[in-house]
Amino acid sequence: MRRFARLYADLDATTKTNAKVDAMAAYFESAPAADAAWALFFLTGERLKRLIGSRTLRAWVQELAELPDWLVDDSYAAVGDTAETVALLVDATVGGEGEADELGLAAWMEERILPLRRLDEAGQKDAIQGWWCRLDREQRFVVNKLLTGGFRVGVSQGLVVRAIAKVSGLDGAVVSHRLMGGWQPTAENYEALLRGDDGAADASRPYPFFLASQLEAEPATLGPIEDWLVEWKWDGIRGQLVKRAGAVHLWSRGEELVTERFPEIERAGLDLPDGTVLDGEILAWDTNGVMPFAALQKRIGRLKLSAKILKEAPVRFLAYDLLEEEGADIRPVAQLERRRRLEAVVAGARDALGTSELVHAESWAELAELRAHARERRVEGLMLKRRGAPYQVGRRRGDWWKWKIEPLTVDAVLIYAQAGSGRRANLFTDYTFAVWDDGGLVPIAKAYSGLDDKEIAELDRWIRRHTVERFGPVRSVPAAQVFELAFEGIQRSARHKSGIAVRFPRIARWRRDKPAAEADRLDGVKAMLTE
Repeated sequence: MRRFARLYADLDATTKTNAKVDAMAAYFESAPAADAAWALFFLTGERLKRLIGSRTLRAWVQELAELPDWLVDDSYAAVGDTAETVALLVDATVGGEGEADELGLAAWMEERILPLRRLDEAGQKDAIQGWWCRLDREQRFVVNKLLTGGFRVGVSQGLVVRAIAKVSGLDGAVVSHRLMGGWQPTAENYEALLRGDDGAADASRPYPFFLASQLEAEPATLGPIEDWLVEWKWDGIRGQLVKRAGAVHLWSRGEELVTERFPEIERAGLDLPDGTVLDGEILAWDTNGVMPFAALQKRIGRLKLSAKILKEAPVRFLAYDLLEEEGADIRPVAQLERRRRLEAVVAGARDALGTSELVHAESWAELAELRAHARERRVEGLMLKRRGAPYQVGRRRGDWWKWKIEPLTVDAVLIYAQAGSGRRANLFTDYTFAVWDDGGLVPIAKAYSGLDDKEIAELDRWIRRHTVERFGPVRSVPAAQVFELAFEGIQRSARHKSGIAVRFPRIARWRRDKPAAEADRLDGVKAMLTE
């Protein structure tokens, strides 16, 4: 644990990518395979289900250090992070001498942290308070992060892959592929990860996804339109459909195996030749075409599908790329050629499997006109893909662009505020907004992003000075501040008093020029509904 805590501190202390890669490579070269496996698990963004809640840890440190509750609360408000608050309070009151037995990360996870699940609360408290007293501050902080499921450090998966590639001598694409598909932190898996590239892959394993960048300049800056393939940008779930060894596997972009949730797509995948991997979109789809995302939500998270759900929300997989053909990785092949092969592979498959249609235009101006009607088609805009582009890993600018339509907007009134978490735990950064209906304000959205640091600080001061009521951590404020909210879609919702729910709301701007009485009305917002 001491070695892993030192790595965390080294990564947290620098913003230089090469320094981060070097620190991780040094760790992987020196750590035992079992420890390296767990470190890799956490560094790539995986995390355990929370074992102990943050409030519980703060209560236990209050008891251990014999501190008044207000002092612990004020310390947390100042620090903004439970793991760091606890580490500092223990250091200041009890001290920590450093773990005498120097257990490695794997032993900590498998012999101490994971077995906490089998203990009652009293047993958990005794164990954790004992660790706090023995560990030094760096180790105590990291252990707290692991306990709460909040372990994050400033490295991307791409940097971790670079570090492993540096240690193993493998190509980064090979490393990325081997880490896909629910990689588990064992010494055996870590050693297998470092072995030479024999071309083998697990039958179910998907490929790392290639991600598009947002197009912010005029599309004409990309050159002749003839150099690009254009498709609709679908509003569904990105996925890969894998057919190998006679079996079909459907993966979401979050590396979750979702095959059983979409049996229609699994059956259609059986029509594909063995050794085929498709990249595409899972969509709710009926005889009229794509359905609203709300229909697809009925299928998300359900392991048991009733006949009613299957009827109300039929699905289809629209493929837009071919990554593997007859067992061969064809990602280096040019985009146009992959598209030609994709159409041949998918041709003849049953209805639940199709190919995303290409959008044809003679000029960028004509394409812009088509894009302007994207929302009527229930799509988010257009995808632009360079004809000669390979299929890459992660977000590489230049070859894939998403040209999204402008978001929907509404002017709404701030009515509630709540403190944020982490570094913003001492600032009001979580806001609830409402619009007018029958002379009163009805909540329609919560938003957490869109303001810069200066605006957040100014609004925080205003909220503190103008608080009307407190409901636990929530403060209500007068109807005075108006904000323009942007969102990607709107749908009916029986769960909300307003009768609607908006997708991905965020603050577009602070409308200092508009009085609250001129904010939008609920009937005007409902007019945006398209279903």
